[in-house]
Amino acid sequence: MYERLRYSIGVVVFGLFTLLAFLATLIPLSSSKEWYIRIFDYPRLQTFVIAVITLIWFFIFYFKRTAMHWLFAGILSFIIIVQAYKAWPYTPFAKKTVLTAAAETNSGAVSLLICNVLKTNTEYHLLIEKVKTYNPDILITTETDSIWQQQLSIIEKNYPFSVKVPLDNLYGMHLYSRMPLAQSMVRYLIEPDIPSIYTKVQLKNGEWITLFIVHPRPPVPGESSDSKERDAEIIMVGREAKKDGGPVIVAGDLNDVAWSENTELFQEVSGLLDPRRGRGFYNTYHAKVPIFRWPLDHIFHSNHFKLIKMERLSSVNSDHFPVFVHLSYEPEDKNLQPVTKPDSGTEKDASETIKEGKNDADVDN
Repeated sequence: MYERLRYSIGVVVFGLFTLLAFLATLIPLSSSKEWYIRIFDYPRLQTFVIAVITLIWFFIFYFKRTAMHWLFAGILSFIIIVQAYKAWPYTPFAKKTVLTAAAETNSGAVSLLICNVLKTNTEYHLLIEKVKTYNPDILITTETDSIWQQQLSIIEKNYPFSVKVPLDNLYGMHLYSRMPLAQSMVRYLIEPDIPSIYTKVQLKNGEWITLFIVHPRPPVPGESSDSKERDAEIIMVGREAKKDGGPVIVAGDLNDVAWSENTELFQEVSGLLDPRRGRGFYNTYHAKVPIFRWPLDHIFHSNHFKLIKMERLSSVNSDHFPVFVHLSYEPEDKNLQPVTKPDSGTEKDASETIKEGKNDADVDN
């Protein structure tokens, strides 16, 4: 009696885990932009782990050579293969798309520290300590309001150039730079309360590069019912980056994961590279809930740069971990790194994404 009950409970639990992993694998294949669909773009690793553990558990304790059991094993194997395919490029076993710079420092190097600070976080000193320790050329913050701006004023003597957008709506952003800035603009590309920053940055060797900073609204309840506006802003910046034609960096909290269809479309449209490929996931969110972690804070760059160093830093009491990235400007080797060129299908998808986002924003406003 006890053995039968234990077996029945095990089958139910096994079935629930299998169903959960199966749905989490199939749902993101939908083209729907609704939040309850796009939210499943995030937990690729979690779904992979659930499927692997469930399959091992099933084979050890329950598997019998029946058609039904082979079907369950097949479903789990399918889940594992799909999720592994998506995750593989961000493992150390995959090929790097960004080359490692040979020199530690040069006059064309630029370092960035990127951090979503969490507006309600009052441990200001933790981020300031990171700035002192890593001494980045550029500090990029999101969710920073006027209080955060006041607290960060202590670093301004070392960062004389800045673009400040203090907002109380969780979408404030600040740029602090020890390198000269030019043509700086605060822009509201899609939504009237969601800013982004465009600026030129002069490297130590005198060259100018273009920097875009973005933090679109995520598709979650209480923020947005779908991902249309987020997707449109990301693709708009991607098109601008491509049109620029010179050395470009796009950085910030994209509220999207590296392996989503929209982020992949962004890379195809922009031709920018992701230094995480072949190196690791660098999961930045959620810093306080280890089981729910994925890469939301990004840096993409043109093939003018190689990577010196990339590191996810320790907690600053935010729900995001900061990221430190050190790049080497080596345009003479840009042809050694791959660049994706958009085709007609990519451009069509990009145009439709931007149109949907703008239309949705017009309706909401």
